[in-house]
Amino acid sequence: MAVLPIHYPKEILTALDILAVELWGPPGPPCGDAAGRLQSYVCAVVRNALAFLASGQADVVDGVLFPHTCDSVQGLATLATDFGGWGKKAFVFHHPRGADRASARRCLDAELRALAGELETWVGRRLDADRLAWAVDLHRDIDAARAALLDGRARLARGDGELYALLRRGEWLWPEDHLAELRAAAAELAPAPAQRGIPILVTGYVPEPAGLLATLNAAGAYIAADDYAAVGRRVARAGRPDGGDQGARLAHLEALFARSGSRGVLVHVQKFCEPELFDVPAIRSTFAARGTPVLVLEGEMERQLSGQAETRIEAFVEMLRAHARAA
Repeated sequence: MAVLPIHYPKEILTALDILAVELWGPPGPPCGDAAGRLQSYVCAVVRNALAFLASGQADVVDGVLFPHTCDSVQGLATLATDFGGWGKKAFVFHHPRGADRASARRCLDAELRALAGELETWVGRRLDADRLAWAVDLHRDIDAARAALLDGRARLARGDGELYALLRRGEWLWPEDHLAELRAAAAELAPAPAQRGIPILVTGYVPEPAGLLATLNAAGAYIAADDYAAVGRRVARAGRPDGGDQGARLAHLEALFARSGSRGVLVHVQKFCEPELFDVPAIRSTFAARGTPVLVLEGEMERQLSGQAETRIEAFVEMLRAHARAA
């Protein structure tokens, strides 16, 4: 099953032996002309996904799931089936904001049961309670292993590119296989710091293009704290703030920054991504008030980082280095 970003009930899919293959764009120029059916101010993730589905690139899958991440992804659920050339089964999942409210929990329960019922009909068998409990434990273990790698980033002697390739393989691997390689990587965590360079906090949508990671490392920095929607923000943790509460998110970022010993903040967002861009001014002002340098980069799921972006990253890291020397 192809799955659009970001959050969806992976446990139910795993319990029914459905392999989720996540569709983040993909990066690069749109495959086919279907992207032109959307306004130019719609984010590249949605435009590229529509073109990818319509051009037959995802015909190997049996269905597609559209979570209500944002209005654009929700709208794509209709567009792809109406005129995008996608003729396979489409599912939708609406997750409510503010899960601490009783009404939101009731809504979530109803959505989970409705999706599970549709999937049962699709695969031709019932969702077994014991199998579901096993899947919940499996994904909990995956989150724990990911959290160990992200929290112990400074003690892992891997470049950012290698680490993020590992973390993002969970977007398409069978969960059991992904857990095995995560645990193998966690065994490499050293007792003392293994990273050299300027530690930074990154927040944003998705680490594309991947060349951004290599540019950071080459400039002498590494990602010590991750708040990418595609990576760190997806790891289930106790006390995780509600994504709709800006104040809670800012407090979370400040705590993450302090714990990691980061020296600067990189805000890496996709152009026209309203949910992410809404928080950028507040992130800027919050960290500026504490004298922390902030670099904001906007992209459109390019396959390669532009020369201008590379120069800005290099200058940013050099400024952080100068701040560290002055301190």
